[in-house]
Amino acid sequence: MNKQERIILTLLASLNFTHILDFMIMMPLGNYLSVTAMQFSILVASYSIAAFFSGLGIAMFIDRFDRKKFLLFAYIGFVIGTIACGFAPTYGMLLGARIVAGLFGGIIGAQVLSIVADMFSYERRGRAMGAVMGGFAAASILGVPISLYLTNLFKHDWHVPFLLIGALGIVFIPLIIRFIPSMTSHIKEKQADEITSPFSVLVNVCKIPEQRSALIFSCLLMMGHFLIIPFINPYLEYNKGFSKDHTPMIYLAGGIASLLAALYLGKLSDKKGKLAVFSVSVFLSLFMVLIITRMPNVPFGVVLLFFAIWFTVATGRIVTAQAMISEVVKPEQRGSFMSVNGSIQQLGSGLAALFAGMIVVTEKSGKVLNYNWVGYLSIFVLLLSLLFGRRIFKKIDVSEDTPIAEKELAKETA
Repeated sequence: MNKQERIILTLLASLNFTHILDFMIMMPLGNYLSVTAMQFSILVASYSIAAFFSGLGIAMFIDRFDRKKFLLFAYIGFVIGTIACGFAPTYGMLLGARIVAGLFGGIIGAQVLSIVADMFSYERRGRAMGAVMGGFAAASILGVPISLYLTNLFKHDWHVPFLLIGALGIVFIPLIIRFIPSMTSHIKEKQADEITSPFSVLVNVCKIPEQRSALIFSCLLMMGHFLIIPFINPYLEYNKGFSKDHTPMIYLAGGIASLLAALYLGKLSDKKGKLAVFSVSVFLSLFMVLIITRMPNVPFGVVLLFFAIWFTVATGRIVTAQAMISEVVKPEQRGSFMSVNGSIQQLGSGLAALFAGMIVVTEKSGKVLNYNWVGYLSIFVLLLSLLFGRRIFKKIDVSEDTPIAEKELAKETA
């Protein structure tokens, strides 16, 4: 990996950092908002569902334009929406600002992944995806603990983290202009008779079996992952007796584990195969979901260990899944497909938040009921994603250990 590639990956990881932090910070802030479980679920889901619709809309024409310009456009809109969250005085205003942030945030992830997939061959993509997904880990290691610390410092003012993210986003905008190169190689020169309806992009995605199956897989994976997330903090505080001061430590430990996992498992998946690493990660995560949603009474140090392991296997799932998904489509269609994929992932996480809100009941004391049932549902959905993944990606998954002839055969039969 040369110097320019490292600079671009670092900047893309930084954009992912702010984008993911904006979404993640809502989870622990649930303890600071005076809302019901269903109202909180709607706040979380509104971002994801807005991102779902914007991603579908953008997918119709995104591959006709420079990826850099679209990334810049989306990021500016995202920053505006996030700053609006920081000034929202009421629940309704906050909900509206979350929708705006989601409309633009849904475009960022797809563009970042498309740029990485265009820059790196499949055999090198696991490591590159791991580096970019390090933004998720960094959001947990630095962003979430610092945001929660500032919230507590400013007398539980939940506006502060959003203003912090918005200010950081303003810093990154000129860096996008300076360092991200113009990316237009995916654009095909179209003859007049080749021009088709924008809706043909969505129709074609649904027609191609591999792409259709990959989208179902993507939705299931996100649903399984996000089902348990919205109520982790209320469960630990009101059911297990850990204070708000413990929450930053959970994300710090989990984030460090996630960063190490993203870097190591990304490299390992290039060498041993993405599907193999994904399968093991999903299998191990089933036990962690069961432990987290039926948490025994253990010291806080053990709780940190549980979450470190869960963050590790969750990162292994996500990094390898994104690398495999990006290979089911040709480069000239990758931007539109990854936008649809990003939309489907946002839909999956949004539905997960809504389903969790329907299952979980919050008592007046704040105690969370039925959280174990959310865990059972998460395990079931993750098992479905594992079955789908093994069926879809078995033919296309290759590694450094695969002979060249076998790699070419795998591509031809994909």
